[in-house]
Amino acid sequence: MIDKLKSIEKRYEDLSKELSKKEIISNPELFKKYSKEFKELGDIVELYRRLKDAEKEIKEAKELLNNDDPEIKELAENEIEVLTAEKEMLIKEIKKLLVPKDPMEGKNIIVEIRAGVGGEEAALFAHDLFKMYFGYAEKKGWKVEIMDSHPTDIGGLKEIVFSVSGKDVYKHMKYESGVHRVQRVPETEASGRIHTSTATVAVLPEAEDVDVKINPDDLRIDIYHSSGHGGQNVQKVATAIRIIHKPTGIMVTCQDERSQLQNKIKAMRILRARLYDLYRTQKEQEVVSQRRAQIGRGNRNERIRTYNFPQGRVTDHRINLSLYNLEEIMEGNLDELINALMEAEQQERLEMLEKGK
Repeated sequence: MIDKLKSIEKRYEDLSKELSKKEIISNPELFKKYSKEFKELGDIVELYRRLKDAEKEIKEAKELLNNDDPEIKELAENEIEVLTAEKEMLIKEIKKLLVPKDPMEGKNIIVEIRAGVGGEEAALFAHDLFKMYFGYAEKKGWKVEIMDSHPTDIGGLKEIVFSVSGKDVYKHMKYESGVHRVQRVPETEASGRIHTSTATVAVLPEAEDVDVKINPDDLRIDIYHSSGHGGQNVQKVATAIRIIHKPTGIMVTCQDERSQLQNKIKAMRILRARLYDLYRTQKEQEVVSQRRAQIGRGNRNERIRTYNFPQGRVTDHRINLSLYNLEEIMEGNLDELINALMEAEQQERLEMLEKGK
C-alpha cells in the first residue's frame, strides 16, 4: 500500500506542476481532465501526509521511552497510544479512498418495474414500488420521467419504465435490481388471508451514444395504436412504437407520448440502456479472474427484499438487515436502507483490495 501511496503522491506533485504550465491552461479539455484528477488525488495525498507525520511522531516518542525521567516516559507512552490510534484511523480512511469506484456511479438510470407472481396484487405492489422510488427521487432532488407504462383497471401496474436523472443516481439506486416480495392482505382479498406476491425491478445505467453504437439496419420498427385500460384504443392516430433489435431479440415498446417521434426517442433510450446492460454483463462474465462485489447489482431473478406489512418490517436478504419502519420506507425514506447496502459493499470491496483481487 505504501508503494501505491508514494506513486499517487508523485503523480499529484507532477499534476500540480502541469496545471501551472501555459500550454495546459490554454487547452480547456486537458486542463479540465488534469484538474479533476488533481482534485481526486488530493484527498488521498492529504491523508498520506498526515500518516507520515504520525509515524514520524511515533518514532520520536518511542525514543523518549529510554529517558530516565519517569514523567517524560509516561508522557511518551500516552503520546504513542494517541498517535497509534490516529495512525490506524488514517490507514482505514486511506484504504476506503483506494477502493476503485464503480465507473457507472455518476450515470443517470432507466428503471423497469414489472408485476411478477400474484396477479392483480402483484400489479398493485409494482405501483407501490414506483411510488416509493418516486418519493425517494423527490427527496434527493432528482428528476423522474415516465417512459412507458401499462396500468390495470384497479390502479395497479403490469409494467412501468421511467428514467431518473440527477446527482449520483446510479450510485444510490443500483442496489434495487432484483425480485421484491410483498406479504400482506390484498385489497382484493375478502377473507383477510395474507398473500405473497412479487415484482421485479431492473436498474439500468443510461447509455450515451458513445457507450453503445446501434446500427439502424439491426432495428425493426413497428407503429401501432396505443391502448388504454382493457385494450381500448385511446388515439385514432397510430403513435405507439415497438422497436426490435434483431441481433439480440430485445424488444422495446413506448406509447405514453402523443407524438410518434417522442415515443421513438424514448424507446431508443430504453433500448440503448438495455443493450449497454447486456454488453456490460457479458464483459463481466468473461473476466472471471476479476471478482466483483455482488451487493451492488442484484440479479433480476434473485429475491433481494421482503416487505412484510402485518409486521411493519422490511428485510434486505443480501445483508440480513431488518427495519421496522415499513410505512416510512414505502413513502420513499430509503436512506437508512441504501446507506447500509453502501457500507456493506464498501466493506466487501475493501476485503477484495486487501486480498489483492
